[in-house]
Amino acid sequence: MDTAQIGIIGGSGLYDMAEVTDRQEVRVTTPFGDPSGPYTLGTLRGRRVAFLARHGAGHRLLPSELNFRANIFGMKLLGVDFILSASAVGSLREDYRPLDIVVPDQFIDRTRGRVSTFFGRGLAAHVGFAHPFCRVLSRIAIDSGRHVGATVHEGGTYLCMEGPQFSTLAESRLYRTWGADIIGMTNLQEAKLAREAEICYTTLALVTDYDCWHPDHDSVTVDLIIANLTQNARTAQAIMAAAVESLPVARTCECASALKYALITRPEAVSAQARTELAPLVGKYLGAN
Repeated sequence: MDTAQIGIIGGSGLYDMAEVTDRQEVRVTTPFGDPSGPYTLGTLRGRRVAFLARHGAGHRLLPSELNFRANIFGMKLLGVDFILSASAVGSLREDYRPLDIVVPDQFIDRTRGRVSTFFGRGLAAHVGFAHPFCRVLSRIAIDSGRHVGATVHEGGTYLCMEGPQFSTLAESRLYRTWGADIIGMTNLQEAKLAREAEICYTTLALVTDYDCWHPDHDSVTVDLIIANLTQNARTAQAIMAAAVESLPVARTCECASALKYALITRPEAVSAQARTELAPLVGKYLGAN
């Protein structure tokens, strides 16, 4: 199977990377089921990349329907060390304007019942997640955004909601009092699973609207979001391509060894199923039976 060291996950509005050449579609089978669709492997600015449309072909999948585990595990199987993702978000701050880009550095979780770990079923692990985005990769994304002339905000708290409905006015106002800066529906589970997979992860949060707290945006509509998504997608592709040119880099971050001290189960007590299924993640730590 062909491999790539750099993964790209495209969200709402970003369903392809136009610059990718030498393309081939690769379908990956994981212990957690099927990813959102086939991965597109190809060459971008001289680097091998694996692209995945988060919501599937034609945007078929709701945020709550996404098989996050399969999507990230598939990236691991393809040899990916770095994931650049993009997603549409609403802004909870006046100065984070529609069409701006935010590279967040924190999360608040408002999802319900989503599976966001590879572990269990005979193997327990607890990874550190105080700093949920790779700081090295985020720096590259910020610098790349500014290099292409985008308005990029460094840092911010991403509130991940369940959806698919947008916020009520009361919720939107509440989240602002919590110090949340942007609101979306997808990135938290990806970040958690990427950390467990020891993959560097960051996101370009593409601001489409002000959410309903803003007096000029009290009724967020899909039409408004789609119009801004189209423009944001072009900007995101330019940033992604510039970032890819700066990769790979030495992996001196915490992401690269996140599991080193995270596995709690004694090696001899790990179930055969967990040992086999999770070998791409934990094989180097568990060793032979």
